[in-house]
Amino acid sequence: MQNTIYGLDLAKRVMQLHWVDWETGEIHRKQVRRGKLLEFFVNREPGLIAMEACGSAHYWARELGKLGHEVRLIAAQFVRPFVKTNKNDAADAAAIWEAVQRPDMRFVAVKSVEQQSVLALHRVREQLIKIRTMRINAIRGLLYEFGMDLPQGRERGMKEIPGALTELEGKVSAMALDTLRQQLKRLGELDKDIAAIEKRLLLWKKDQEDVVRLMTIPGVGLLTATAILATVGDMKSFRSGREFASFLGLVPRQSGTGGKVRLLGISKRGDTYLRSLLVHGARAVVNFQINNRNPWIDKLRSWRPHNVVVIALANKIARTIWALLAKNRQYDPNYSPKVGVAA
Repeated sequence: MQNTIYGLDLAKRVMQLHWVDWETGEIHRKQVRRGKLLEFFVNREPGLIAMEACGSAHYWARELGKLGHEVRLIAAQFVRPFVKTNKNDAADAAAIWEAVQRPDMRFVAVKSVEQQSVLALHRVREQLIKIRTMRINAIRGLLYEFGMDLPQGRERGMKEIPGALTELEGKVSAMALDTLRQQLKRLGELDKDIAAIEKRLLLWKKDQEDVVRLMTIPGVGLLTATAILATVGDMKSFRSGREFASFLGLVPRQSGTGGKVRLLGISKRGDTYLRSLLVHGARAVVNFQINNRNPWIDKLRSWRPHNVVVIALANKIARTIWALLAKNRQYDPNYSPKVGVAA
């Protein structure tokens, strides 16, 4: 007997189900409230449940997996082409049911609680950095209105702010200066919060051998290594290093017709956060080439623009990460792939 396939459209309160009875061919559509979803599936034979990889999808995937069902997550952009006419919950559930049966469909790996916990730290840290940057720029702009020109850069600017406020005493109203000093104090609190998150990631790293191995790659630090492990999980889900680089949007877009294919700029698909970490790491390696010569980078810099070299190195780092995790290897800076010799 073939296992039943369910298309499940998630929502905050009311879920929509779509499935077909394989014996009778009858199409079923059913709305299930959030609190009754697990109760519905616990009384049914194990089947295949497909969902969009949206908010709370990983939680439901873990819970339904505990009941013996096979769960597959599909990226929303792969479901949209199967939606017929108007978009509604029933049409979405039917589209998910249709999409999961495509033989070439790609799925999103279900994240564990630990993976999502680490990603939560990264998301909070990223948000705090954005808030800190906005606050520094706001203070810089306000002081500029009073004739104070602060130097560029966060650290240099922060060192100059207290002196600028002291210099403005007697020239600017006390209420404005007190408000700016209060904002400066909050910047210090943001720095402490960001440092605390990084300390927690550092403690988690000690128990993760894979993180330690990844950090031996030039351009890969604590943030990049922990974010990759928390996002990807099992690297063997990618068939090659190029597929992993493509997942990160570090390969060229293609545009072609009539047998002619043009390679454009990088696709920028996939996880923006991971891609930015890899690009920043690659940029740091390229910028410090004077002290640590790398023939591959030097040769590329001789005929390609600086930013192109950075992206190329980020792509290479992504492939190296895949090789280390998928094949359980240690990083070797002198490694060169073996080339087969034709008989």
